[in-house]
Amino acid sequence: MKIAFLTLGCKLNYAETSTYERGFKAAGLEVIPWNRSDADVYLVNTCSVTHTSDGKCRNIIRKCHRTSPGAAIVVTGCYAELKRDEVAALDGVRLVFGAKEKSRVVPDTLALLGGAEVTTDQSYKERSMAQEYKDISGATMPAYSTGERTRSFLKVQDGCNNFCAYCTVPYARGESRNIPVCQLVRQAEQIAAAGVREIVLTGVNTGDFGRTTGESFLDLLKALDAVEGIDRYRISSIEPNLITEEIVDWIASGTKFLPHFHIPLQVGNDVLLQKVGRKYDTALFASRIDYIRSKMEAPGRPKVFFGIDVIVGLPGETEDMFMDTYRFLEQRIRPAFIHIFPYSKRPGTRAATMPDQVPEAVKNDRVARLEALCDRLHAAFVAENKGLPERVLWESSEKDGMMAGYTGNYIRISRPFDPARINTLEDIVIG
Repeated sequence: MKIAFLTLGCKLNYAETSTYERGFKAAGLEVIPWNRSDADVYLVNTCSVTHTSDGKCRNIIRKCHRTSPGAAIVVTGCYAELKRDEVAALDGVRLVFGAKEKSRVVPDTLALLGGAEVTTDQSYKERSMAQEYKDISGATMPAYSTGERTRSFLKVQDGCNNFCAYCTVPYARGESRNIPVCQLVRQAEQIAAAGVREIVLTGVNTGDFGRTTGESFLDLLKALDAVEGIDRYRISSIEPNLITEEIVDWIASGTKFLPHFHIPLQVGNDVLLQKVGRKYDTALFASRIDYIRSKMEAPGRPKVFFGIDVIVGLPGETEDMFMDTYRFLEQRIRPAFIHIFPYSKRPGTRAATMPDQVPEAVKNDRVARLEALCDRLHAAFVAENKGLPERVLWESSEKDGMMAGYTGNYIRISRPFDPARINTLEDIVIG
């Protein structure tokens, strides 16, 4: 039996897909590229963060069916949770697994391939979104990615309690909950035993870690820091109000955690931040950035990489409000990178029914302006680090005779390909 995997969306999805893949491999299935025509089953792990994401998922599923019409298509992920009927109606789809059914993906798919009659949950049709949210929140599937020699994504947390006005993630993934520290340490040890040198901590609301076990995010960081064989850690998306001074002080004291932070701003205007239900204002956001820089930057040391999420075109966003965001990023925060998302109206959210929806053409113009700003800020960040010492973890991929790796502060470095350097750390001076 041959199986192919396709993953759309966030790092959390990649960690979960990799966990499914290990299960299928253990059962004896052969993993093949998804564009081969001899797959017996495709597993598609979907995203639903925007309507564009939904469309990409549908197109991928249809392409799988065209590539191998006789194959069974199994669909999971956020799009599968939020639009089950829509997914199930697509040609070739045999099983649809929602968020609470992730532990059944491997055994039920194997049963289907073995000729058994398998059906997935239909009771969601009688439940409201609020009931479904509570039902999803009852289970958490541990996950981490494998396949890369240098880096692994480790799922530490799932779900979110914030219910921001524009977001369907709580309905797709349930309430905030976490995996116990002791279990995550064991998984990190397994990752280290596979020879991986770097771990990226992932979650829906990573800094909210500890709600279900009474542990703290700092407890987790300290425990992981002690795992032998892992040389570097990065923290994926973390809310600014959850980055405490205690966490920053500990990271800066000399740990394996790198000067690299991915922090959602969403909008740099306090009126809009309050309107969509964010838990901070621009003053708090700026103070967190300032504090991290004060503790982790010094003359002769690398600058901290900040990747900032921004949504343009939220309902009611005027040109002046957009320019507040633009100037806040350009003059006050000066991040190394901006992750830019045009607002997408999602059914069932408060923002979908708000007045003053921004036209698509206006959104596209604002996205383009922020992309140009991002290019300038990233170039400036690299220039500010020129001549400073750093360490690169070299990756295994080769292109045009070159290999690449990333510094601790996430600057991409290239050199002539040398297989002996794959998965090694090298001290360099940023050129």
